[in-house]
Amino acid sequence: MNRDPKTVKPRLTWEMLTLKLCNPFNLSYGSSDTRQAFWLRLADDAGWGEGTIPPYYGVSQEDMTACWQHAAARSDPWPEDPADVAGWVGLEGPAPARSALELALYDRIGRQRNLPLYRLLALPKPAPMPTSFTITIDTPEAMAKMAAEISAYPVIKIKLGSKDGLDEDRLAAIRAARPDARLRLDANAGWTRAEAAQRIRALEKFDLEMIEQPLEKMDIEGLGLLQKTTPIPIVADEAVQSLQDVERLAAGGVSGVNLKLMKLGGLTPTLRILRRSSELGLRVMLGCMIETSIGVTAMAHLAGMAEWLDLDAPILISNDPFQGVVIDAQAMVSLGDCPGIGVVKRSQSG
Repeated sequence: MNRDPKTVKPRLTWEMLTLKLCNPFNLSYGSSDTRQAFWLRLADDAGWGEGTIPPYYGVSQEDMTACWQHAAARSDPWPEDPADVAGWVGLEGPAPARSALELALYDRIGRQRNLPLYRLLALPKPAPMPTSFTITIDTPEAMAKMAAEISAYPVIKIKLGSKDGLDEDRLAAIRAARPDARLRLDANAGWTRAEAAQRIRALEKFDLEMIEQPLEKMDIEGLGLLQKTTPIPIVADEAVQSLQDVERLAAGGVSGVNLKLMKLGGLTPTLRILRRSSELGLRVMLGCMIETSIGVTAMAHLAGMAEWLDLDAPILISNDPFQGVVIDAQAMVSLGDCPGIGVVKRSQSG
């Protein structure tokens, strides 16, 4: 007797979540106070994933869900070996959609084997490390006030790139409020070559740890030329979309890269790029979008192979539905040994 299709559980489902930011996120691209995320679930909650991307990446929600609809309609079984996950997922569909599917499949295998993700992938156990905390573009006074309010956080990431000519004033105000902090700048591709050269010279006196993506993402040559003019590490973010980009960035003389699961398509390509970056002498930062603890916790499993962390999304949003990675009062990121990614719903975490 055939079973009623209405009683058969779908092998894969997804739910859209609206993440609310504690403070408006003001970037060179624009401003927002919410972001959309997708929670991906294998049948019987065997594995969870997340697909989240900012609107300025130009990825449609329809393309995301089409990728998952295709995966849900397949009749072949889920992979049972971590080495088979990338091949099962393939290269079709947007990077964040593929990332969500990869995360859910790795989470499933980790849970089945009772292994945390870093052990499943044979990675070093991550030690606690500080994450930067992001302050977005506002008046110099407002940004300095925010910096003072997070006096226990050792690393601050400052969004710049406004066209109002106040970037130096913003940085001066933050440095005065937090003379102890390690400061990282992120222009989100908001400067021209001429603007970047002029502004970086003016900002060097503020003892900066790095400058992230000062130029538009296609200008890899410009990033390398800019690096030759300053001792401050230039770190590529939007310019890192593939392994080929990493090769070009290293050849051009850029100092570092910011890797994110959602833009690179999941754990498999991220690990491949991370390892190659290290071989090429690039310094590595692990970053995130505005996403839930599913994606951030998954990325934290790679922290034993990176120099810097920028995994502050769980403390930038007010309604994270999940609990996984722990970020303490000093912004230290710690990871437990729960199987798989190691995330639960907050209502289940006590």
